[in-house]
Amino acid sequence: MEAESNLENGQVTNLRDKVVMAIKQVYDPEIPVDVYDLGLIYEITVYPVNNVYVQMTLTSPNCPSAEFIPSEVKDKIQQIQGVNNVEVEVTFDPPYSQDMMSEAAKLELGFL
Repeated sequence: MEAESNLENGQVTNLRDKVVMAIKQVYDPEIPVDVYDLGLIYEITVYPVNNVYVQMTLTSPNCPSAEFIPSEVKDKIQQIQGVNNVEVEVTFDPPYSQDMMSEAAKLELGFL
């Protein structure tokens, strides 16, 4: 994925890359991995007028951080210069599974 290679090279040139970097600052308080690498982010759309839509899930519908994590994702994205409106939608379809984690997250949590 182009955005991930730009992130690895330290080049944050477009707004979508900046959104990913912002999301990577949000952690589930019970898991030492950011929500992006956990696979909780299903969709990121940046519209031409710099409105951002994020569709995400949580590790479970009963997640104790259900209110906190989506609002923190929204807050981090809103802090990016040039972003107008941010909408974060939480869905449980498809349900979260550990297969959605990045290789780095699986390694960090001892699944590899």
